[in-house]
Amino acid sequence: MDQVDISQVLAGQPVRDFRWHKGQRHYSGWYFASTVGRLIAYESRLELARILLADFDGTVVAMASQPFQLTGPDGIRIRRHVPDLLLLHADGLVTVVDVKAPSRMKDSKVIAQFDWTHQLCSRRGWAYETWSGDEPAFVENVRFLAAYRRPHLLESHLASDVLAAARRQSTIGAIEVAMAQQQPVEVIRPVVLHLLWSGGLTADLHHPLSSGTKVTVTA
Repeated sequence: MDQVDISQVLAGQPVRDFRWHKGQRHYSGWYFASTVGRLIAYESRLELARILLADFDGTVVAMASQPFQLTGPDGIRIRRHVPDLLLLHADGLVTVVDVKAPSRMKDSKVIAQFDWTHQLCSRRGWAYETWSGDEPAFVENVRFLAAYRRPHLLESHLASDVLAAARRQSTIGAIEVAMAQQQPVEVIRPVVLHLLWSGGLTADLHHPLSSGTKVTVTA
């Protein structure tokens, strides 16, 4: 693990193959991450949620799923484990993430695997995170905003005008009204939502988004 080249890991493919079959209990797939401009694999809806949050996180500059397999001694046994995600932050910090359903977080075998992985990450100076979910309203808002993450699918040239309006108006609806003579709401709202996704605007995402949601221009 001391010799792992992070740049090669981030540029690589998942170390595990993904299988789909009739009746399987989890949903695998691929998510286009705007942070890296390519598809990221996931093995469950819960793992997809964590990838969405990473893609939304402005401090994350690169990511990889199922990035490598860890193999080594743990007491008298040899343990093998593939973490779910590897995140690289703008300040150079590396975070290894394991995603598990809440019902499994207290399983003694899962805890032992977490402890072993944490020890290995600590030796390398990496952060280690175990994740089983976040506040539902926040996750669903991020999931919703992710639909507006691709700037080429909306009138992104209007972003500066929207930001100018947001400096004078306090809510999504007020911005739309202020710009009504310039563009219809169906053009303006996607730009507002993209700016919320990309960080040009901020809002309290722990409550459902609406026209009354207060927004602030990021300084």
